[in-house]
Amino acid sequence: MSDRPTYTLAGETGDWEIVLGLEIHAQVASKAKLFSGASTQYGAEPNSNVSLVDAAMPGMLPVINAFCVEQAVRTGLGLNAQINKVSRFDRKNYFYPDLPQGYQISQFALPIVGEGVIDVDVEPAHGDPAYTFPVRIERLHLEQDAGKSIHDMSPAETYVDLNRSGVALMEIVSKPDIRTPLEAAAYVKKLKSIVVALGTCDGDMEKGNLRADVNVSICKPGAYDKFRETGDFGHLGTRCEIKNMNSFRFIQAAIEYEARRQIEIIEGGGVVDQETRLYDPDKGETRSMRSKEDAHDYRYFPDPDLLPLVLEDAFIEGIKVNLPELPDQKRARFEADYGLSRYDAGVLTADAEGAEFFEVVAKGRDAKLAANWVTQELFGYLNKAELELSDSPVSAVQLGGLIDLISSDVISGKIAKDVFARMIDGEGDPADIVEKHGLKQVTDTGAIEKVVDEVIAANPEQAAAVKEKPKTMGWFVGQVMKASGGKANPQAVNKILREKLGL
Repeated sequence: MSDRPTYTLAGETGDWEIVLGLEIHAQVASKAKLFSGASTQYGAEPNSNVSLVDAAMPGMLPVINAFCVEQAVRTGLGLNAQINKVSRFDRKNYFYPDLPQGYQISQFALPIVGEGVIDVDVEPAHGDPAYTFPVRIERLHLEQDAGKSIHDMSPAETYVDLNRSGVALMEIVSKPDIRTPLEAAAYVKKLKSIVVALGTCDGDMEKGNLRADVNVSICKPGAYDKFRETGDFGHLGTRCEIKNMNSFRFIQAAIEYEARRQIEIIEGGGVVDQETRLYDPDKGETRSMRSKEDAHDYRYFPDPDLLPLVLEDAFIEGIKVNLPELPDQKRARFEADYGLSRYDAGVLTADAEGAEFFEVVAKGRDAKLAANWVTQELFGYLNKAELELSDSPVSAVQLGGLIDLISSDVISGKIAKDVFARMIDGEGDPADIVEKHGLKQVTDTGAIEKVVDEVIAANPEQAAAVKEKPKTMGWFVGQVMKASGGKANPQAVNKILREKLGL
């Protein structure tokens, strides 16, 4: 892995750097809400998953969901973070039509999880090498979600659905250690892979079960280094928060736009206002939502209906010893057991489903060949088709069967790509496809020798010149493969050509 590259944006008065901090809201994988027994089922009829507590009926008292506490501790351990044995719930006061209580139960001064750190892998882009950088986690706290305001059912009215009200969220707050749009997307991917591996959040961004608020500010080169030395935020520019991002691509586009917007304001003699903004993917721009509140604006105070949360060492240790294999551990195992590069192992372990798929394909087979087919051919197709691995038309067993045909010289790598395309089209088992379309590789040296003789006889001048320019033998290989319909064994073709051409 190379050193972390410098990223700047050019303005009229010189270069600028971006500073990013992210707040990830991960919905806890729990069938019940944080302070009530109401269901968290997605897609239920509006206002059907609402208890009296969620609706803030008078006299209703919250009762903590112990399973949600366990999930938060599990996540904190997965983030290499400090678990706080004493934490507290606070009331965060603000008004929304979809916030029945008029406040949100959250954690402010004493969160359940403190500081941690994770390593984030950034994939190659635009010719740049891959690299890894650390992101410090500031805190993870539990809080309840608000309901949902619906504005598009009537031109004159807003409807409210409280199904989401009270659903448990883990808010994971990073330090401002992220410096590029690509790093921001990579960080969210890494967090998603961790919580999915832990089973504490399903990571479904389309449903909003994992979403990011991105804090963007700009500064002149060198200012960030001074901030890291002193801890003084005065070295950084005014931050603007882009709310509720649930797409890796949109996260990158929103950051790019917002940074350039702030550069234009400052270079034009203006001042960036601290505010919350929304990203409009159709217009490719951010727009103001409201002025950004500071902590004192929320008038936090301890929730009088909830006692402090006190965790025993045995409770924390019991969760720790039962943690599953996490992405970094899995990547290290893939490197050691399968002999894969750090990059390939990182791609394959980016999510639990992909890692499991690869292990089925690689079982008892050439692991590097399996990795190439999974990461390049299959993942390449899925990315282009904008499909999830769960929607793949090719199963792990089928792809493994294709690799078996290559390894046993039944088909060549080139023919395998044709077979793979037919598998994508739904033709099924690779062995059946090869048999049906007569795609078996020709390994009969006598048959190959006959084709080689014909090609050499038809091209005497090239055959005479090839001794002076041995590299031109590749032309003959291509002609023989073409004449054999791509079925001739490439190794046999090369061997026979060398013998016939005297190389």
